[in-house]
Amino acid sequence: MNNLVSDKNLEMMIRATDLGKTVATSEGELTILKGINLEIKRGETVAIVGASGSGKTTLLSLLAGLDMPTSGSVYLGPHEITALDEERRAYVRGEMVGFVFQAFQLLDSLTAIENVMLPAELKREADASAKAAELLGRVGLDHRLRHYPRQLSGGEQQRVAIARAFASSADILFADEPTGNLDTGTGERIIELLFELNEEFGTTLVLVTHDQRLADRCDRAIYLASGMLAGEESGRPANVSTL
Repeated sequence: MNNLVSDKNLEMMIRATDLGKTVATSEGELTILKGINLEIKRGETVAIVGASGSGKTTLLSLLAGLDMPTSGSVYLGPHEITALDEERRAYVRGEMVGFVFQAFQLLDSLTAIENVMLPAELKREADASAKAAELLGRVGLDHRLRHYPRQLSGGEQQRVAIARAFASSADILFADEPTGNLDTGTGERIIELLFELNEEFGTTLVLVTHDQRLADRCDRAIYLASGMLAGEESGRPANVSTL
């Protein structure tokens, strides 16, 4: 593909420059994000933290190429995704990106193993079934391969979603409030599983969370307030709310 970054940035997995997002409303233009500059290296774990309405999920969507900014640019590895049309952005996502969502986003008509097989099948990998079975075993669901999402608990569904994300052999994993729909105990087990697999696979992990305990597990946290960066550090700035 075109729009390649220079060699000195090859270890930079995600780069956003002067990123902004505005939307039109009945009361005029609303600024959701403004002047966001950030870099995330290969293999880093980074949390995006902030209060409701601070722009966390919008930033994740822009970094993943699910939405387009009003201004600025985003690179995923060597690809400037903000310079690509939707078809080519989808291709880059399919090759490089995995997702874990708060609402699980499993296909109800498919069994657990069929859900996990999807990314490998889309890449026409010959061992999709074996790979899916192995990953479901890794997340403790080898006895649930043929169960449908409606037959699984919330924690089990999220484990299927995590297995599916790693089945994509993604360079980057985006997670949006991955423990948001789970009780505390189940959420803690999901966190342990997510970080264990992420370390093993060497994936770059970017997650949105309001949970400071989850943010503290990451290499660093990016704090948003009113659509702008309010700090980037391993500990939470005293003036930034996460509620």
